[in-house]
Amino acid sequence: MELDVFDIYVTQNNGEQMHFDVFVPQGRSRHEVEKYAIQWLENIGIQKRSIRFEKCRFCHSETAYPEIEQEINMHGYAILQMEGCPSPV
Repeated sequence: MELDVFDIYVTQNNGEQMHFDVFVPQGRSRHEVEKYAIQWLENIGIQKRSIRFEKCRFCHSETAYPEIEQEINMHGYAILQMEGCPSPV
């Protein structure tokens, strides 16, 4: 599966910044990716009203690893947690 990777930065109301990547099948719009990012944030207990998107930009395309492909098949997207994210969920 070929996928696109979007680089996401959000700032929470308390000033803490989170950085994570969203992996999606190729061809998804930035708007769709933001919706997936919000869905994931809400799944980990961070409400949309408590964050501000700083950046949501296309980063690159790549071939999915089996674990990422499985996650995308289950949820429509996959997340790679980086800076400021809670322990991996």
